[in-house]
Amino acid sequence: MSFTVFLGNLPLWVTADDIKSWLAAENLVADNVKVIRNPETQESKGFAFIEAPNQEEMNSIIRRFDRAPLEDRLLRANPAQPPKGKGDRTGGPGMKPAGGGFERRGGSGAPRSGMSGGSAGGAQQQQGAAGASRGTGGAAGDKRRRPSGPPSAFAEELAKAL
Repeated sequence: MSFTVFLGNLPLWVTADDIKSWLAAENLVADNVKVIRNPETQESKGFAFIEAPNQEEMNSIIRRFDRAPLEDRLLRANPAQPPKGKGDRTGGPGMKPAGGGFERRGGSGAPRSGMSGGSAGGAQQQQGAAGASRGTGGAAGDKRRRPSGPPSAFAEELAKAL
């Protein structure tokens, strides 16, 4: 059985080492911490997975970090959902993602009606409004980016408080 915690709505500057230090400060144990990143840009996607050694430790991590304030957001912590099979993610057997919608394998390429848009997954929904307001580029997106250097003194104090 897996004892993995989903930790979402993280600021983009948070690293696995940050999370490990927060856990150590609370005397919580984790076998592994993985911050999920965009494979092309290596920028954090704003969520992480924490593998706990047992159910009790997993519950302690969730109790400590769910709805914990960090900067201008509240963190989300809950048991991670198991990965979905290919059929579950793509809308059913014989289906594959195609741009904004889905098409049948070997199909014409036109999206099926009623299948475009939609959610990309429960983990991304957990990011909340802060993740949605980030944007994907342009001047507004660049202004909100965190420097890749060490976190600010404010962020370090906040991490200590967690």
